[in-house]
Amino acid sequence: MGAHGLEAAVVELQPGPGPGQDQDRVSESSAERGHAERQPVVILLGWAGCQDKYLAKYSAIYSQKGCTVIRYTAPWRMIFFSESFGIKSLQTPARRLLELLFHYRVEDRPVLFHVFSNGGVMLYRYIIEALRTHKPFQNLRVAGTIFDSTPGRRNLVGALRALAIVLVSMNVLLKYFLLLTFATGAVVLRVLLYPLTRFVHESHYDALLKAPSRWPELYLYSQADAIIKASEVKHMADTRQQLGVPVKAVDFSDSPHVSHMRVYPTYYSSLCVTFLSDCVQGSPP
Repeated sequence: MGAHGLEAAVVELQPGPGPGQDQDRVSESSAERGHAERQPVVILLGWAGCQDKYLAKYSAIYSQKGCTVIRYTAPWRMIFFSESFGIKSLQTPARRLLELLFHYRVEDRPVLFHVFSNGGVMLYRYIIEALRTHKPFQNLRVAGTIFDSTPGRRNLVGALRALAIVLVSMNVLLKYFLLLTFATGAVVLRVLLYPLTRFVHESHYDALLKAPSRWPELYLYSQADAIIKASEVKHMADTRQQLGVPVKAVDFSDSPHVSHMRVYPTYYSSLCVTFLSDCVQGSPP
């Protein structure tokens, strides 16, 4: 259930004291409680238009390992319109997601981000900014980040495909009006005028290229992705690695956008669990 104004956020807590719960009333041994308190927190950031029932399938990878999981998908209107038109509407949800760690008393645990498509990356961009600029968040321990089918650059065709999927059940006239509005705004603000507008609102891709974070990153992508170009994900991974970030990149070759787990469930889960384990073991105590 949501908190701090994030009604769409879902929090799956492992057994242990929640907000306002008396430690003495928790019916578990101190050893069990101590183990739970060391387990990581995984924050899943969904793709634009993602339904929670789909994101919950990824939660299972981590909850089965004893992790607390927070999952949240930003509203598609913010992703495709506010952010694309230079309005930093995702800054507030980014901060509120981090506040959930304190609300549920899990701020001392290592945190892993699992980010899906550019919708998740746009939110993640503001999260790493908040980690650096907001004092309450500066002591949070980020263990690593998994990028699934992201990040992509100014790929207008891919963005239009993604928006068309989100709008599939909408009235035809309204659907094409929104697609035209988005395309026009994106071309003007994110292509033609970007040499100027980047000083006001830098793209998420360019911001992540030079992000100061140095925790490990895992990139899961595919040559068959029709929305995010594999070459753009690979460029991001290579650039981050050159900056000294521990990077691993896996090309699934033939699985569609945000469908790598559906096509390769065992391999995908294994990659995520191994990365989580390696990151937590390498994170400072």
